[in-house]
Amino acid sequence: MAKIKLTKNELKVQKDALKMYRRYLPTLMLKKQQLQAEIRTIEDKARAVRKEKEELEKGFRDWIAVFSENEAFPEGVITVSNIRKGIGNIAGVTIPTFDGADFSRGDYDLYETPLWVDIAANHMEKAMLLDMEAEVLDEQVRLLETELLATSQRVNLFEKVKIPETEENIRKISIYLADQQVSAVVRSKISKRKIALRNAEASERQVYSL
Repeated sequence: MAKIKLTKNELKVQKDALKMYRRYLPTLMLKKQQLQAEIRTIEDKARAVRKEKEELEKGFRDWIAVFSENEAFPEGVITVSNIRKGIGNIAGVTIPTFDGADFSRGDYDLYETPLWVDIAANHMEKAMLLDMEAEVLDEQVRLLETELLATSQRVNLFEKVKIPETEENIRKISIYLADQQVSAVVRSKISKRKIALRNAEASERQVYSL
């Protein structure tokens, strides 16, 4: 704890600081709660997206196994030509948003390639979209968790350090100033008594001289 000046000006500084900490703490705690809730929501969505992707992949793998007569899916049929991302904001945190993606289809002989390849390619595009969406959701969680950590640290700093420290400073200064005031009153009374005593003695000497 830093050394403080035991003065009226310092008392005002400490009281103003305490007022500020108490004003901002509820805002920080609300932000912390909001971040926690948003993170849970996004994590739930990411899990749902990944589950949907797994079910989609399983579905068309089973479908291909039945209709493809064990033929391999051609490589290079699907490529991602563009990933579209936007920008969002949650609790003051800038996050990426997933707006979709564009795909390119490779050249292959429509007569030589089985019909199921086109259908499977459509399913794969959907699966890839879900995978990319899940990755963006993971990035959102990462950014929000970083902000949550910083916010939690500020809450702890205010709650456990700054507010108790400032309250203690105010207590110390107030006690010191009160003691000083009492001492000043006592000194004033003693001084008045001494003056009264000297005046009385002077009066007595004056009476005797007469």
